[in-house]
Amino acid sequence: MSYPEPRYFGDGGEISAVFRPADAGPELVSPAGTKTYYLATGRPTGREHGAATDGEFGLYNVVGLPPGAGTGTHFHRTMSESFFVTDGTVSLFDGERWVEGTKGDFLHVPPGGLHSFYNRSDEPASFLMLFTPGAPREGYFEGVGAVGRMSEEERSRFFVEHDSYFIDETKGPKVG
Repeated sequence: MSYPEPRYFGDGGEISAVFRPADAGPELVSPAGTKTYYLATGRPTGREHGAATDGEFGLYNVVGLPPGAGTGTHFHRTMSESFFVTDGTVSLFDGERWVEGTKGDFLHVPPGGLHSFYNRSDEPASFLMLFTPGAPREGYFEGVGAVGRMSEEERSRFFVEHDSYFIDETKGPKVG
């Protein structure tokens, strides 16, 4: 395997790094108190305190996923998704079996890979989610709380629009 083709063609580098301080607040707080920090979005949203990566990747910090919250088994056609547990315990489904992910555990799911996550513990859990390439997941995070109030047609359209193909839509997201 070799490095990809160059994308920067200058001679001396440039000043283009983006810093996000630890005290920057979350971009989204669910009714249950789960905080989602948009660390790096695939495209600029105007809401993030972090970087926009021009479609390279999207990185999100999910803090305080409550017990009982998670998602049904699904896959994505256009992107991979990876999970890195930062606190607590997150049950992770790799398409074949459930594993209990604790601080420092990592799960990578290529495009098309069945997966799910769920907080089966009695305590809140936190994790990083990485999507490559960077897709506009912010719209999914911000709209998923309304899925229960959508008609079947609206729900199907929402999931397709956000590249989320649930094996059984009745077992879709349990929003935290």
